[in-house]
Amino acid sequence: MTQIHPQRFIAEVVVTCDTANTVYTPGIVDIEDGRIRWVGPKEEAPAKSATMHETDIGGLLMPGLVNSHCHTPMTLLRGVGDGLPLQEWLTEAMWPREGLMTSEDVWWGMTLGSAEMLESGITTSCEMYLFEETVVEAVQQTGARLVITPVVISESSRSLKEHIADLTELHNRHHNPAGRTTVGVAAHSAYDLGIDPVAELADLGRSLDTIFHLHLAETQQESTDLERRFGQSIARILYDHGVFDGRVLAAHSVWVDQTDIELMADTGVAVAHCPISNMKLGAGIAPLVDLRTAGVTVGYGTDGPASNDSLDLWEEVKIAPLLARAQALDSTAITAAETLAMATREGAAAVGLNDVGSLVSGNAADMIRVDLNQNTFVPVTSPDELIAHLAWSGSNRLVTDVWVAGEQVVVDGKVQTVDTERARAQVQERARRLAGS
Repeated sequence: MTQIHPQRFIAEVVVTCDTANTVYTPGIVDIEDGRIRWVGPKEEAPAKSATMHETDIGGLLMPGLVNSHCHTPMTLLRGVGDGLPLQEWLTEAMWPREGLMTSEDVWWGMTLGSAEMLESGITTSCEMYLFEETVVEAVQQTGARLVITPVVISESSRSLKEHIADLTELHNRHHNPAGRTTVGVAAHSAYDLGIDPVAELADLGRSLDTIFHLHLAETQQESTDLERRFGQSIARILYDHGVFDGRVLAAHSVWVDQTDIELMADTGVAVAHCPISNMKLGAGIAPLVDLRTAGVTVGYGTDGPASNDSLDLWEEVKIAPLLARAQALDSTAITAAETLAMATREGAAAVGLNDVGSLVSGNAADMIRVDLNQNTFVPVTSPDELIAHLAWSGSNRLVTDVWVAGEQVVVDGKVQTVDTERARAQVQERARRLAGS
């Protein structure tokens, strides 16, 4: 939606999450036509235009969070299969119920999950799921930003050729980098589809100049057969088959070694790091420090709400660097500013967006307001302390207002675009049907 009037927001603090980690106290963000026209300290603000609306909102303004790997319609399956290892969890708990889902089920699951994310400050999610048209329609309703990567799985009744035709058509219809929806390509995994289909889908991603999204090395055992057959790690196998030649987003990347990491860094493969899901499923801990040291772009993902079980990226912001520090026995391994970057600008880069994730002139006006009137945000004697408070004490409950492309979609903690009470009731009813109860 295009704004009628330009807007000026005055905040007690503006945390830009730019490459210099700039903080303005107090700060101003000017927005016009859904984009940031100026950001900086209040005392240096340009003169207002006659049509500009000014709002002193107090609190802290920062970019919206970016969820770089998610299966949000799995709100319908939240809590199912708890305690199962990944493969059993998929085959015994997830896939049987997902096989019963209708497009209407997915619409309600995506709608409820999108509302949950918006209320927690997530303005962008990268979705890997089925019923892709329905997912797009649901997020167009909620007003969030969407990177949709329709997934191809081995259980599909359609041929790979049919999938490629459908994906190309969806891309032609909905891919709009200037808007709120971009379209990528996804393969569930090499262990599910096999190497050749994955390579063919990666080639489609390159031909469309869009991201190719897949699960990679989530568990230690998943690719054993392929690795035995080819005599290489799964990352090396994919590299040798040209899969890493395009813009690749590899979810999880838990079981990659230093040689794999160097291949990924050299080819520009980005990683969606999902530590809470990995811990819940007992999959392991990704080598976050090694990935970043090698120059791999890393964003945070919640994974699906059936394996997390919340869609609250603030938990990843805190837990990921703490795990990394514990692994490295080094309290400096990941800083507060670095973990915020992975939830914002680096997450945006990982999912293929170059104008989201930081409050800088020209970027999309995706931003959130955080309430500073909290015990955990006291004291503040320097900008570094404020960044530390965001990293270690930030929470979805502190997010009061959210804007996507300059449109306010959350006001006083409540999403404005979804009847959440009805959505909860719909998801509850449909989940019971899928459970056979």
